[in-house]
Amino acid sequence: MTRRILLAASLCVAVLMTVSVTDAAKEKNPLKGVKCFLKKTKDGKAIPVKKACAVDYKGAKVYFCCGGCKNKFATDAKCREANAHKANHQLAATGQATLKKCVFSGGKLNPATKIKVNGVTICFCCNMCKGKVLKAKDKVALAFSDKAFAKGYVVAKKK
Repeated sequence: MTRRILLAASLCVAVLMTVSVTDAAKEKNPLKGVKCFLKKTKDGKAIPVKKACAVDYKGAKVYFCCGGCKNKFATDAKCREANAHKANHQLAATGQATLKKCVFSGGKLNPATKIKVNGVTICFCCNMCKGKVLKAKDKVALAFSDKAFAKGYVVAKKK
């Protein structure tokens, strides 16, 4: 019995250490795994972003794979409007924006409603709001629209 408890405790410590190492790596490189939302390769694969190709957006930065994508987003209002939900999603994915309230109601978050939307963990005030996203054809467009983003997210202030 004592061995089982010790084994279980050891496994818990190992899991916590793995999570801590993963979180620390993400903090050191918040762009790890982030892809450009404007361009894909010829075979349809997403292209990693570059730190040097950033545009100021909502008090934070969105990142692109190249100067062409960066300039298109920075100068073309139609491009920004059409891709606002993707830019908002990237702000959450890079930790520059934090979910504080339900993106639909503005209500208190219920951890029991937690889901991942294209790699970003999000929760809602209730299962009805969660259900809206689960049923949506384009979950990112719904959960990270400008209206939803403004209602639920806070962009971290630059230090």
